[in-house]
Amino acid sequence: MTNMKVKEIRVGDCMKKGVVTLKEENTVMEAAKLMRENHIGSVIIVKDDAPIGIVTEGDITYKVVAEGRDPRKTLMKEVMHSKLKVIGPDEKIEKVAEILRDEGVKRLPVISEKGKLLGIIGETDIVKISPGLYDIIRERTAIERFGASEVTSGQCEICGNYSETLKKSGGKLACEECIEEESV
Repeated sequence: MTNMKVKEIRVGDCMKKGVVTLKEENTVMEAAKLMRENHIGSVIIVKDDAPIGIVTEGDITYKVVAEGRDPRKTLMKEVMHSKLKVIGPDEKIEKVAEILRDEGVKRLPVISEKGKLLGIIGETDIVKISPGLYDIIRERTAIERFGASEVTSGQCEICGNYSETLKKSGGKLACEECIEEESV
């Protein structure tokens, strides 16, 4: 997988399957125990195999513990985030990084066309695939934000070489050599 080009990596190629799920009626205590047993930071809340919410360690800390609520009596539906961001398995991995960055979330449930939960993908999954992917996305975002006249450093998306003078060319970050070759 490390030899794949970044643009070819799809969510389905690197998502985690076997997502830990609970229902709205489960308690926060059940969620906390599952998180500890599985060494995870969140649980997806499902209804008819479709994700409808997420509860994170932070939710438990801030919405239950800090407020003095009883985790044995507090239900998942009382603390879950129900405005759930999701992604499909055929989306490019870059799309995941954009959503994580733009929405300020750490993980995304992966759903089928029918809305059924297939897996989950998060920041750590992206870094495992390609540690340089965050740098590439950051560079691409900078180019899009500042325009084609701006120069940045990074990996040329045409030849793959590192360059101190990348510019946007044909929707890609390209080094001066590749830009010259395209114009010939």
